[in-house]
Amino acid sequence: MVELTPIEQIIVKAMEELGATKDTSIKTADDITKKSNRPKGLVTNSLVTLVQKGIIKRVAREKAAGYYVIKA
Repeated sequence: MVELTPIEQIIVKAMEELGATKDTSIKTADDITKKSNRPKGLVTNSLVTLVQKGIIKRVAREKAAGYYVIKA
């Protein structure tokens, strides 16, 4: 298991609560920011790190990128 920082744990938990657990139910950084109640810059930086760690997946879309958890 990859070690997650406290903020990364909060973000993964928020994504799971939003139901962003498969590619058919992706959520934007704004959705995750609202749910986690953390500053958007902190959330977006953590999303990038979580993608690099292989915990979540980023899906590029026309307007805003979406994210979902691939392993918790």
